[in-house]
Amino acid sequence: MTASNRPLRIAVVVGTRPEAIKLGPVADLLGREALVVHTGQHFSAGMADQVTPDIMLDAHDDRDISRGHQLGILVTALDKVFTLHEPDAVLVQGDTTSALAGALAANATSTPLVHLEAGLRSFDRAMPEEHHRVLIDHLADLCCAPNSLARDNLLAERIVPERIEITGNTIVEAVTNALPDAQKQKHIVDVLGLKPGRFVLATIHRPENADSPVNLGAILRQLAASPMPVVFLQHHRTRGNIRTFGLDHIACQLRRTEPLDYPVLLALIRHAAGLITDSGGIQEEATILKRPILIIRRSNERPEVEHGFGNRMLPGDERISQTLVTWLRDAQEINARLASLPTPFGDGTASSRTVQAVRSRFGHSCYQHPTEG
Repeated sequence: MTASNRPLRIAVVVGTRPEAIKLGPVADLLGREALVVHTGQHFSAGMADQVTPDIMLDAHDDRDISRGHQLGILVTALDKVFTLHEPDAVLVQGDTTSALAGALAANATSTPLVHLEAGLRSFDRAMPEEHHRVLIDHLADLCCAPNSLARDNLLAERIVPERIEITGNTIVEAVTNALPDAQKQKHIVDVLGLKPGRFVLATIHRPENADSPVNLGAILRQLAASPMPVVFLQHHRTRGNIRTFGLDHIACQLRRTEPLDYPVLLALIRHAAGLITDSGGIQEEATILKRPILIIRRSNERPEVEHGFGNRMLPGDERISQTLVTWLRDAQEINARLASLPTPFGDGTASSRTVQAVRSRFGHSCYQHPTEG
């Protein structure tokens, strides 16, 4: 069967849990047109609930190899997949090593590239993900921006308007689909011995925080001073560094847990007094589930979250523990204010908009990918 008369085939590259969560709704809508390729960068049992791989590669996130080494392994493996299966386009999401590898392999095989969640910028060159975002956007034939702020970032970098579409962010429908009903939410909170609105949910994993004994220690001490119980989701990097840095005596004052299944995580976000995180995904989920958030980072590629839903602080800022007191004291007022704010990530139709754009642009044999002169 030739490329002109076979069904559309879109290679969907997944390597981490956030990618699986956000690309799951798109893969579902593409149906048989999707060729889901899991790079193996991260893998947990819960990821299978979000998206089912058609091809599973083996590039686990091994701390003994460098990011560049892992990137090279992934590009080589994906190049072989794209050469063998000849997809009509490659779809990547976000700013992970897997996403960049997918973009580079698509470029190397002259395959059109679609970037979901395009245009995010922290303007912090010390952040590896920032370089990934910029490179992927400039390689992409279609940049699916979540909102006008992301589109403006792309235009400022002279990416032509014809390559940009505002689609929203698929996290909105992912949350809507995965959030348990009210009765199940209550059951989850009750089983964990928590009271709605009377606990804090925290997660720290970025290298600037988790790999620094000074920063990680400062964050844990602020959390330990909370007037409410703190549920602390431990990323594998953070768990190992707590032990290495000798911080167990502080961390043991928190309710530590391994990463949770996505519906359970959403139920805890929905009923927490507030969230403390350096995660980009949890920032987005906070705006959908209407929770106040404290972002512990030196820079942020989602500044729209800070406009109404939260603040950004550095690890040693003493206002962190003061914020927790405010969340507890002013809960009713905070809840009423956030309930009236729309999420800045769209109306829940990002997946259908993305699929429509992909089919209209790359579902015709007349499409010609730019070649080098």
